[in-house]
Amino acid sequence: MFQSLVTFIIVFGIIVCVHEYGHLFFAKRAGILVREFAIGMGPKIYAHQAKDGTVYTIRILPLGGYVRMAGWGEDTTEIQTGAPVTLTLADKDEGQQVTRINLSDKVQLDQALPMLVTAYDFEQALTITGEVNGEVVTYPVDHDATVVEEDGTELRIAPLDVQYQSASLLGRMITNFAGPLNNFILGAVAFVLVAFMQGGVQDLNSNQVTVADKNLPAYQAGLRTGDKIETVNGHQVSGWESLAQVISQAKGQTVQVTTADKTLAITPKKVKQAYMIGISPIVRTGLWDKFSGGLANAGASTFTIINALKDLVLHPDLNKLGGPVAMYQMTGQVARQGVATIISFMALLSINLGIINLVPIPALDGGKIVINLIEAIRRKPMKQEHESIITLVGVGIMVLLMIAVTWNDILRLFR
Repeated sequence: MFQSLVTFIIVFGIIVCVHEYGHLFFAKRAGILVREFAIGMGPKIYAHQAKDGTVYTIRILPLGGYVRMAGWGEDTTEIQTGAPVTLTLADKDEGQQVTRINLSDKVQLDQALPMLVTAYDFEQALTITGEVNGEVVTYPVDHDATVVEEDGTELRIAPLDVQYQSASLLGRMITNFAGPLNNFILGAVAFVLVAFMQGGVQDLNSNQVTVADKNLPAYQAGLRTGDKIETVNGHQVSGWESLAQVISQAKGQTVQVTTADKTLAITPKKVKQAYMIGISPIVRTGLWDKFSGGLANAGASTFTIINALKDLVLHPDLNKLGGPVAMYQMTGQVARQGVATIISFMALLSINLGIINLVPIPALDGGKIVINLIEAIRRKPMKQEHESIITLVGVGIMVLLMIAVTWNDILRLFR
């Protein structure tokens, strides 16, 4: 139980953080202010503000994370009219300006000026107006000023010039695509790492075989590792898939196996409801074999997931989907099979997350990219209110789907 939970948190956390780091990296290069990069969810337990204004936080629930970009989604700074705040003023070239606005009663600022806010504009005019010592005063706000939010997190304000909408169209498209891209990269790197950990990769395009178990029929009949099987029951074989298919069609009956220098009669042995003769694909152990084999496994997994998604679209069925409960169950199974299996599982999940995020549903990265393409065709941006409504609809669809999938996962536990 504990091992499964820890493995689930680590695997899911790495996948989501790598995804969000993709958005972070390219957003900064597009000129978008990333106000916060969070590891975990819920209340903050640690925060560090970098020189470029991004606050890196660790939050108490160790599940995933998020990137908070200026002007992206619902990222706004809300101050209620009449709310008490404290201000830090500093002398600038343009005169005295507000450099910090404190909304939290958990943080005390030195030499801070109390104010009851009546109006503010942190996007264009960069001003804050309120009552100070019985008088209504307006102060200019520094472009790089910070706001201490109610939970104590200090973030940069978000003027229009550093918001998501102000970045170039290409910059926004790359920023949206970068999350899934990082998931594909993580999956490929993980598969290559597994290939090195296992000492090589199976060559599924070869009809050479590995014969490791001396107690199974293949070894006992005289087949050895490195032998190249040319025919089975007279059927020509060219790779592992065709070889396995011909043997499985025998259904336990004796098969005639021909190599370059011998013909052997091998009777499959029943092991756990399956008939096998005791062969596996040849393992390639060269440096390039491990690297290219790992990438090939990543590519094969990608196409398998795409085909599964295509089948789901053509033949919808909740039983083909798995939510957090199903993921936790699968994590528990792989956690008992060693580090290499866990890394392979993480690679599959990462690629799966990358593909799912590219589905053109509002609220997902694919939906945002579609909006970018519509903007490119129309040659003008979509109104922010319309984009927000579309995104809200997408979020609603995703929430309902997640609830349905999770409920179905729970029901399957009792079947």
